[in-house]
Amino acid sequence: MVTTFHKYSGQEGDKFKLSKGEMKKLLHKELPSFVGKTVDEEGLKRMTSDLDKNRDQEVDFQEYALSLALVTIMCNDFFQGSPARS
Repeated sequence: MVTTFHKYSGQEGDKFKLSKGEMKKLLHKELPSFVGKTVDEEGLKRMTSDLDKNRDQEVDFQEYALSLALVTIMCNDFFQGSPARS
């Protein structure tokens, strides 16, 4: 998680934060099944805005970690409803 964040952060600015473009690259390359073949620009903008609690137009590590926790919870909820688990 930490290595992946720092692999993409700082390519466009602050080395300890993800810009919108860096976040897009990270999602596309590291979570392709989550975003699909093409990244929905409006969805990405909304997600980044929702994650950006301090409104600095970037996603810091704490905000990124929260996003991974939310994705993990969503996946768990999805699989709990799976017919194989019933």
